Amino acid sequence: MKEVFVREKEVIKAADEGMDAFLNVFVKAIYDTIGGEITSETMAQINVDQITLLAYIILRDEVMEGGFVMLIHDGYGSFIFKNPFSKMMRKWGLDALASLINKAHKSYSHHHERIEADCTEDEFMALYETLPEFDDYDDDFVENEEEWTAAVATYVDEHINSFATIVND
Repeated sequence: MKEVFVREKEVIKAADEGMDAFLNVFVKAIYDTIGGEITSETMAQINVDQITLLAYIILRDEVMEGGFVMLIHDGYGSFIFKNPFSKMMRKWGLDALASLINKAHKSYSHHHERIEADCTEDEFMALYETLPEFDDYDDDFVENEEEWTAAVATYVDEHINSFATIVND
């Protein structure tokens, strides 16, 4: 395992700025440690909590921008649905998010090949019309995102040594 380091003053400053800034300190440090990209090789260099944090941020950013259809189309479906992400969300105390992921997994299993296929912008946009079941998942996520992100930030704060080694300047 590679060790991830963050500066104490960056953590304190980010915590004062809010939960997104706080999480971003750790996300950036993890990405910097693994060369900026999640692959099977780089995932082997970090721990389960660090991988789960990256997965949450990817999920959040993708769903908030374009929903679960975009998440899947952009190639992150297997990362979220074929790994123990929902199990980890339950372990972190995010039972409602774990349930949402499990529900969305069923739709992912039925439609992922179609969503992941190369397509034009018009064909991609048509996916939203032809797969309305994802709308409910998107709405659920958007309605709860702030609460879930706060819960993730709390988990990171309470288990900070699982995410990085804090260094003083």
